[in-house]
Amino acid sequence: MSVLDRTDLRLLAVLQSEGRITNAELAERVNLSPSACLRRLQRLEADKVVTGYAAQVDPQAVGLGLQAFVRVQLVKHEADVIERFVERVAGWDEVVACHALTGDMDYLLHVYVVDLDDFSRFLLDRLLNAAGVADVNSSFVLRTVKRSPSLPLMRAENPPPSHNVTSNKR
Repeated sequence: MSVLDRTDLRLLAVLQSEGRITNAELAERVNLSPSACLRRLQRLEADKVVTGYAAQVDPQAVGLGLQAFVRVQLVKHEADVIERFVERVAGWDEVVACHALTGDMDYLLHVYVVDLDDFSRFLLDRLLNAAGVADVNSSFVLRTVKRSPSLPLMRAENPPPSHNVTSNKR
């Protein structure tokens, strides 16, 4: 795991909100020379702190009018059942995120579809037919109050003692 200092965190914060910024602009914003900035960015990419760059697309603008969160409970918690379920989920384009959970449900799927008919097809033809699924509970998004792909990096500046973030006081 990389040791991140305050300059790294500032660099990451800028990139999260302005992913298409030039290296020269980024360097100026974080008070580095362009070459030092590029070296840091390359290190963050090599260390998999920065895992990629992507455009943020408005789901409504591309016809994905229904968003749902689907909680899934598996019949068994054996390795082969879990592996089969995870492999299937990885192949479903409608699922933009899948999280293993604690509590009474095993997985939380974040799903985008065109409409209720599309969701019904996804649920009946894919999810409920997936081997090992015991129960499904769906919630539909009425409106999005907050949507941000950015992590709360300011929280990382003052982590508990076990984290690998160092202070870079100037």
